[in-house]
Parts: sequence; structure tokens; C-alpha cells
Amino acid sequence: MSAGQAADGQGMSSLWLRAMPAVFVLIWSTGFIVAKYGLPYAPPLSFLSFRYFFSIVCFLFWIRFSGAVWPSSRSQWLHLAVTGVLMHAGYLSGVWMAVKAGMGSGLAALIVSLQPVLTAIWMSLWAGPSNGQPGTGQQVSRLQWLGLALGLGGLLLVVWRKLEASTEVSWFTLAAAVLALLSITTGTLYQKRFMKPTDVRTANAIQLVAALLVTLPFAWLETEVIVWNGAFISAMAWAVLVLTLGGSSLLYMLLQRGAATAVTSLLYLVPPTTALMAWALFGELVTLATLLGTVLTAVGVSLVVRPAKPPADPKLPAM
Repeated sequence: MSAGQAADGQGMSSLWLRAMPAVFVLIWSTGFIVAKYGLPYAPPLSFLSFRYFFSIVCFLFWIRFSGAVWPSSRSQWLHLAVTGVLMHAGYLSGVWMAVKAGMGSGLAALIVSLQPVLTAIWMSLWAGPSNGQPGTGQQVSRLQWLGLALGLGGLLLVVWRKLEASTEVSWFTLAAAVLALLSITTGTLYQKRFMKPTDVRTANAIQLVAALLVTLPFAWLETEVIVWNGAFISAMAWAVLVLTLGGSSLLYMLLQRGAATAVTSLLYLVPPTTALMAWALFGELVTLATLLGTVLTAVGVSLVVRPAKPPADPKLPAM
């Protein structure tokens, strides 16, 4: 290989690395779109049960041929199962039930986008010992409180208007979306406290099995029949191959390459990205109040989760 070809290869690799966080956010945003696209042909919990099952099969093949290592301790299996119930069964069931009942994809994404806010506030105020390490609780700064107020204010602006107009928002859809928000927040906090580094492929497989075992009994209670047409199969294929396998793999590569900070910052763009996709694909109305509320929420989340500035070294002169 010539020096020029090597340089071109390195340039393409660098370009792909810079693009990976944005690609990940686009994939994450499509999760809300897939719910809207596939749910006319299936009840939510039945769709999710099939999604979990097919994803488990794919992960087992991947684990078998890659030689991925399973967790060695029973406690890690238990912790993975708990996070699977919260971050898959609870979170996805809440989102999909809300969308099935009429909530728009953009609004569902906006409500769930408060997850970093709740996580940051909890970690700041009540973070306790984790894996033998002392607690890291710190007082919430004025800037973070301002961010929390902006985030909640932006969300209330959108939800209240739609609740008054009886469009997208009912007490059931709101409760389902809040269930999703609380589930993913609790799952994130649980994972931060109890989880040790684990291969992402085996971790996903264990989590999905736990989610399937919890979701399946409720899916059997649904009376709506699944329509196995092209739209349903396409939505299922996208959910399994792109969202579960592709999204997880991309996140794994980002974390391995130290790009987690970029992913965190770009996640603030998920609600507006989802809203634009929903407008283009389904004609979901994007009003001025929705735009303003989304911007306020994104700004609020960014203020809450932004890293604190390190204290100045008293031994060094101020610049």
C-alpha cells in the first residue's frame, strides 16, 4: 500500500469516526418513528415481544461466532436482568403504548429527553457508594436549577397546549410516557451503581431475555391481531437489525473510541430530529409552541448535564 493510499484510509477512518455520533443520534431518533410506522398493524406489547425474540436470536448467533464472553458472576446476570426490565421492557413499553394510543413521535421523544435531567439531579443530590467507591453527591448549581426549570417549562408548554386541545395527549398517553421516562431513568441509575464492564453483546442478550419474560405475559392479554404485511415486517426488521443490533454496536464502538461525550451532547438533538422526521413522514403538526418548547427543553437539558468546571488550583496564579 502506498503512502497516499494509507493517508486516504486514515482520512476516511477519521471522517467516519467524526460522523459516528451523528449517525447514532439519527438511528436513536428513528426508534420513535418505527413505533409510529409499525403499530397500526400490531398491538404494542406483541410487537415488542417479537422484537425482543428476534433480537435475542441475532445476538446469540453473533456471540457464538465472535466468541464474546458471558458474565462470570451470578450477581452480574441479576443486575443485567434488572436493567433489561427497566431499560427495555419498562421504557419501550411506555413509549410504544403512548404512541399506539395517539401520542405523536416527537412529543414522546421530548418527554423521554428529560431523562438526563432526572439522572443528573439524582446523581448530584443523592449519589451513594457504588462498587465500593464513596458517594459522589454534589450540590446542584444555580445554572443546573435554571436548566431544570427551562427543561420542565419547555415540556409543559408543549404538553399543556396539546392537553387543552385534546390532541396527542390524554392522561393515559401521558402516564405511559412518564412510565417510560421513569423506567429509563431508574435503569440508568441502577446501571451506574451496580454494573461492571461487560461485553455489550452478551449484556444485550441477557437484558433482552429478561425484557421478553416480563413483556410476554402482558402481550398474551392483547386482543388485537398482528397483520403480517410489508409495513409490519419492514418496521420489525428495522427495529431488530438497525435499532437493537446496529445501534448497540455503534454505541459500543463510540465508547471504545472515547466519543461518549459527543454522543451525550448530540442526544439533545433527538427530540427535534424526531419531530422533523414525524412531520416529513406522517404530517405531524409542528407548531410554534412545539418548536419553542423543544428548544427550551434542549437548552435546559444541556445546562443540567454540562460538566462542572474544575476548581482553580490555589497554588497557581489566576489568569
